[in-house]
Amino acid sequence: MRVISALLLAGILTLPANAETRAADGPGRFALVIGNAKYPDNEFVLKDAANDAQDIADELRHDKFDVELGVNLTGDAMRQALDRLYAKIAQGSAALIFFDGFGIQSGRQTYLIPVDAQIWVEPDVLRDGFNLETILSEMSNRGASVKIALLDAARRNPFERRFRRYSAGLAPAVTPNNTLVLYSTALGSVASDSKNDHSLFVTELLREIRTPGVSAEQSLRNTQTGVVGASKSEQVPWLSSSMAVDFSFSTSLVPDSGDHKIPRIEPKIEPKIEPKIEPKLESKLDHGGPPPCVTVKADNPPSPEELAQDPVIKDLSRRVSANRNDALAHYKRGQIYAIKHAYSLAVQDFNEVIRLSPKDAPTYNNLCWTLAALGDLQSALKDCNEALRLKPESADALDSRGLVNLKLGNNSDAIRDYSNALDNNPRSVSSLFGRGVAKQRSGADGTSDLSAAKSLDAGIVKEFAAYGVSECSPR
Repeated sequence: MRVISALLLAGILTLPANAETRAADGPGRFALVIGNAKYPDNEFVLKDAANDAQDIADELRHDKFDVELGVNLTGDAMRQALDRLYAKIAQGSAALIFFDGFGIQSGRQTYLIPVDAQIWVEPDVLRDGFNLETILSEMSNRGASVKIALLDAARRNPFERRFRRYSAGLAPAVTPNNTLVLYSTALGSVASDSKNDHSLFVTELLREIRTPGVSAEQSLRNTQTGVVGASKSEQVPWLSSSMAVDFSFSTSLVPDSGDHKIPRIEPKIEPKIEPKIEPKLESKLDHGGPPPCVTVKADNPPSPEELAQDPVIKDLSRRVSANRNDALAHYKRGQIYAIKHAYSLAVQDFNEVIRLSPKDAPTYNNLCWTLAALGDLQSALKDCNEALRLKPESADALDSRGLVNLKLGNNSDAIRDYSNALDNNPRSVSSLFGRGVAKQRSGADGTSDLSAAKSLDAGIVKEFAAYGVSECSPR
């Protein structure tokens, strides 16, 4: 139960029909390229983010963009970089932002996350994140005639696990006129982290924007098509366009002799009207009965020594040592322990929070979820019921109680809890997967729920394995 990651591009060029040189002689093309790879709260470095940002910046400079490249930017650094971008924009300019790192959907809007964000509850997203719609609006207000945003940020990230809300992926953007927005995957979905030094999305994007004689909109459509084909429809980028004029990334209408890492290809000529591509929530398995049952092994929890060296845990432990009654430090440390599968330590911290604040519904919910993973199901059920007494209809507590009932073998109760949770959050990956398992175990067809959950996040199978739940076994 977790989410995200993000890449954004700011910049574009003007290329009126039959006026090749106008793109270079106009009021300017400006780009901000950000690759945030090292988030202290994330277990792994996003290797592809920094590499992709460098390659995108190099290509945009080749295409005569004025580019600023930022890697591992803090909130202050991102704010200053955006201010410098806005200051460059003149009337009629083209502005592009490219962001690779973590993005979060909150309140049906998309936020780009700096590396030093301190996100523990959902309101922190608004405080520390950068709203995509605000960025595009500011570009427009400064006079940019064309606005482009390219985001490789729809990763399941550690922050969303903390506040136990799972609005997976990114939200659609409401954009000004003459704007192009391309996300690396479908709305509400997350892309798996790349095992290579470059992401599939950026590989296809670079290939297409290097193609001469093709509009920027067509280049992004071709990128979308390329990713869908290369991933065999597992990853479907989302494209939004409000373009009423033609623009091109390349300033040349014919191939040049430059040395490019990715070979140029012939432009794909496609209809001007984009075919609507919706995220594919049903797998091919939906037409052939239940999916094959594959046992997935959960990751081993870190050792006590590794936990003690975690920088976030070290800082929170210092706070607890200085003040045993620091409820917030106990709560945050408990969440980190739970995320890292150190469930017994998490339970100790959550119990301390309840000692200090007996009516804290979110802590009862977290304690329920952690005890369920630990296997103390009766205690977990008691805490979930208390969370729902304090905060009726809480989607998070319903999701947690669904897990408890699933592990207890109360399949009909689990289905009811998960269904009620999905009424409030229809894209909750954990509720979809849990309900699918409960349906299968009760003799009903859970294929649709299971397929939808895996389509939104392929890692959900391993996550449930960490809770002791598999599609393959009754417990």
